[in-house]
Amino acid sequence: MIQKIKDTFFGFAVGDALGVPVEFRSREDIAKNPVTDMREFGTHHQPKGTWSDDSSLAFCLAESLATPINSTKKAIYDINDIANNFVKWKYENFWTPHGRVFDIGIATTDAIKRLKKGENPLLAGGIDEYSNGNGSLMRILPLIFYKGYLFEDSIKRRFELVSEVSSITHMHFRSVFSCFIYTEFARILLEQTQKKEKQDKFLAYQKLQVLITDFATEFDFNKTEITLFDRILKNNITTFEEETIKSSGYVLHTLEASFWCFMKYDSYSESVLKSVNLGEDTDTTGCVTGGIAGLFYGMNTENNEKGIPKEWLEVIVKKEDVNNLCERLYDLNF
Repeated sequence: MIQKIKDTFFGFAVGDALGVPVEFRSREDIAKNPVTDMREFGTHHQPKGTWSDDSSLAFCLAESLATPINSTKKAIYDINDIANNFVKWKYENFWTPHGRVFDIGIATTDAIKRLKKGENPLLAGGIDEYSNGNGSLMRILPLIFYKGYLFEDSIKRRFELVSEVSSITHMHFRSVFSCFIYTEFARILLEQTQKKEKQDKFLAYQKLQVLITDFATEFDFNKTEITLFDRILKNNITTFEEETIKSSGYVLHTLEASFWCFMKYDSYSESVLKSVNLGEDTDTTGCVTGGIAGLFYGMNTENNEKGIPKEWLEVIVKKEDVNNLCERLYDLNF
């Protein structure tokens, strides 16, 4: 399990870092000089291997899940502690790559300002339809390695956990449900490894579609909202043409793009490079795709040419800190 944690964390950090230099550039513009390797400078003028707010906030979540309370050496879930880490990130540069925040979304900014003023974390996130950016989806993945989520048999309780963590910044059902589809897909892929089954992303995808559809029906969620997820839940996402796959900061676009890139391509590098070359919100699409692709393909070795390339891992900022975080998270939860 420790290796899967590292595969996942470095997977999203590498995808994020690949996207940082070309963030906000259009698909057409990037197509003139496609991203094929780690770059430096660009949009945010950052050194090679620099991850953004996406990974920072994911690490903040993981930090809370990897920190015992009162030296009990037991994993805890404390929504206030998670929220406090987000505040520390924005105002004290906690878990930033180079000691300062250089990128942050509007909804996340507003929510963290409310948190700093003492708002209840479960009520801090935006609730209206226009507060459905990808700011909670980009940071949710570490939750799957919290034992209270991974080993929880009740899908209702797993949904509640995802809803709480998303709601710190994004409270609308659409954002929460996007996060839940993503974490459940990751959990199913991880379950294949735990049960020593053959890793099959297509079988996992089919299982996810049935699981989520049945769950939505059982709890009678808003049908209008659920219908928005039909391209993922009722279709094979890979059958859609590239021009129909959007890559803006809208949560549903990011979810669809990450599923499309991961399911359509056959290695970590192919999936993540495609996600970045879709343009616009490149760091987040790269991060979300990279997390699931890292979990599935692992790291590149002599016996695994489909994994995360070593040359990309070598330039990742604060890689020793990330490695240490993974080990602490494992020690506390497994």
